[in-house]
Amino acid sequence: MKKSLSYLWPLTKKLESKYSGSLEVTWVNGRKVLDSSNANYSFGALQEVLDLGIAEVRADRGAPVLLLGLGGGSAIHLLRKKYHYYGKITAVEIDPAVIDVAYREFELGEHEPLEIICIDALEFVKNSSEEFGLIIIDLFLDLDVPVQFFTVDFWEDISALLSAEGKLLFNAGINSANEEEIDFLLKYERLGIKFRKKEDVYGSNTLLLGEKAEIGELYS
Repeated sequence: MKKSLSYLWPLTKKLESKYSGSLEVTWVNGRKVLDSSNANYSFGALQEVLDLGIAEVRADRGAPVLLLGLGGGSAIHLLRKKYHYYGKITAVEIDPAVIDVAYREFELGEHEPLEIICIDALEFVKNSSEEFGLIIIDLFLDLDVPVQFFTVDFWEDISALLSAEGKLLFNAGINSANEEEIDFLLKYERLGIKFRKKEDVYGSNTLLLGEKAEIGELYS
């Protein structure tokens, strides 16, 4: 009944988050989406952006995946249902309210093998010793990527977790946000990551698509 009614008018459930402020789960046009006050967090426009990025990185579908920033789990849904990734997915999310809503409202438990870790992404990448064949970084708070996720320390930790054949997808900003930080990453050779930048994805987002590379390959 709710799904049918959502074609006539949106049906919204509101919840509060310590980290993200007011969040809304809305049935609209027959599907649920998760939004913050000003941005889509999952299963709306954001899913379309991540869909394009996942299609282009073309990582090993059986390799372990690291997702930094869970939202409602739309990236996981894409990996499992559309692109048929079957390796273990480790998702890191600082906000317990977001994890709860992903399980209750978006059927996150259907996507095993899956590990959800409630911790700051900075702390996770600093202390983890695992390697991943695909790393997806989607660490927005409302409309912004916090500045700490552009630091050298964070990205050197990311590089250490990326396997030799690994691929990387970073949802780096909206419109012209973070231009200086993105340009720095593109030129920072010591990371050993070769990036491609895609701007104005669906008219808004900037994506960085990366892969491990030797220093001499970065500008070949």
